[in-house]
Amino acid sequence: MLFAVRSAAALHRLLDLLPVFEGDDRVRCRFTLVPGSHFSADALAAVDAAGARCIPWAQALATPHDLILTASPKGGLDGLRGRQVLLPHGAGFNKALPQEGSPELPSGLDPAFLLSDGRPTAALHALAHPDQVERLAARLPEARRHAVVAGDPTLDRILESLDRRPAIRAALGTGGRRLVVLSSTWGPQSLLARRPELPAELAARLPYDGYQLALIVHPNEYSRTGSFDLARRLRPALDAGMVLTAPYEEWAALLVAGDVLVTDHGSVALYAAALDLPVVAACDGAGELVPDSPMARLLAAVPRLDPAAPALPERLSGPNGPGGTRRFADQAFALAGRSLETLRPELYKLLDLAPPPYPVQPRPLPVPDRAPHTPAAFAVRASIEGGLIAVDRLPPWADPPFHHRAAEYGRAGTRQLQSAALLYRRANTTAVAAGWHQEYRTAADWTAEVFEEYPNCRTAAVVLSPTVCLLRRDGGTPFSVHLAPARTGTRVLRADPAAALSAVHTWLAAHPDGSHPLLPATLTARLGPATHRIRLEPATEAESEQLV
Repeated sequence: MLFAVRSAAALHRLLDLLPVFEGDDRVRCRFTLVPGSHFSADALAAVDAAGARCIPWAQALATPHDLILTASPKGGLDGLRGRQVLLPHGAGFNKALPQEGSPELPSGLDPAFLLSDGRPTAALHALAHPDQVERLAARLPEARRHAVVAGDPTLDRILESLDRRPAIRAALGTGGRRLVVLSSTWGPQSLLARRPELPAELAARLPYDGYQLALIVHPNEYSRTGSFDLARRLRPALDAGMVLTAPYEEWAALLVAGDVLVTDHGSVALYAAALDLPVVAACDGAGELVPDSPMARLLAAVPRLDPAAPALPERLSGPNGPGGTRRFADQAFALAGRSLETLRPELYKLLDLAPPPYPVQPRPLPVPDRAPHTPAAFAVRASIEGGLIAVDRLPPWADPPFHHRAAEYGRAGTRQLQSAALLYRRANTTAVAAGWHQEYRTAADWTAEVFEEYPNCRTAAVVLSPTVCLLRRDGGTPFSVHLAPARTGTRVLRADPAAALSAVHTWLAAHPDGSHPLLPATLTARLGPATHRIRLEPATEAESEQLV
């Protein structure tokens, strides 16, 4: 069996089909790289990463195969010998690419790529919805008898992973924040091409403790740009905490974990709609978007994004009106959850084999294996009203006004440290446990010395644990900060203790003459989505002597 791969995106679609053949020793899988694509380099790297056996294109042309699986009709597939199965590599036929094939025809429905000597190249078109069969038959009547409705294997993997939402959010460090997922397809009408500034704009508008940003980028854009240059272009948003997803599997895991999708006309939007996620349109696809397609109907119905609008957080927090977004996905996907069990008998029929006796099911998506990224410096907007301290932490380059700047010692750059009124560090228990020939300072000593090194610093603190900090104001006596978790319904939410330090700094700054009440004192602060109680007490000897 041959997997004919033209791009990384096409390969990923075929990999989601593999459970159909798992456990069957009668089947041998080989991969080949179909020439002619601008995105073939990353496809070859993806095959290597999967540990698959790859054969040269010339060998693929010379060798007969019992079955050929592909997710793109382009690239001279008619030269291969064997029955071909064609799967779409997106969520239906929603995009027309003027630079490829017939400009007016949707990608995937162009007879120039689907016929060989006037006959359909594919022995089987495995489509996701009856409407796609009708659209194929309208362009290619002779292909109707080769087409079946088989659902979407990628969607089924997403549906099989819904119970992993808490684990995925925990791996990303999302907590109680609202996860805003941005999605960019590839090409001149993509989100990153038309609105390259959008990730940084959203990072500057959405407070870090209330929102987490993540960006899904089409594999073709990864291939065209390269991960190095892509990260360079996105550096301001990445430094502000945005997650850049890997092009295979992780993008789908982000949809499972997400709270809202900001999108262009790429297929990700319809997968999000299948989960009934709220969708906000960042751009409309212009001439690439096929009129009256499920994608066109979805984008016409959802709100439009204006980052400059005062109500931006509200726009990214609410549902998409009556009926949600799932109704648009229902126009693109059928047989939800049953794709592999539908495809298996069809594929084994082409192989002239009986399917294995055990059931087939989609593989759940893996939980991302990544350490959450916390920015090293913030510009902090803070206020006190009615006894409530409100804290919003934003990137240091966001527009003023700000109450103060905060920076993490050991991670932030020298300029950020020198301009910060609040300096903090986190106790490194791993280094303390490393053993001999190390140099340490106590938390009390470090908070005393930092004022000499950084004259602009007014508050110095050490995060001793997720709930306890030691803080010193203007070289005074250190005291401890105890951050209590917040409860919302059945959930217990923890905040970043560094955000609590900004709340304490704000409260202390409101009493420059020392008129604040004597310790102990209890503060109430809004840190992101919840209100927390912060208890200030005299520091214990153990807290003061903890090594950092």
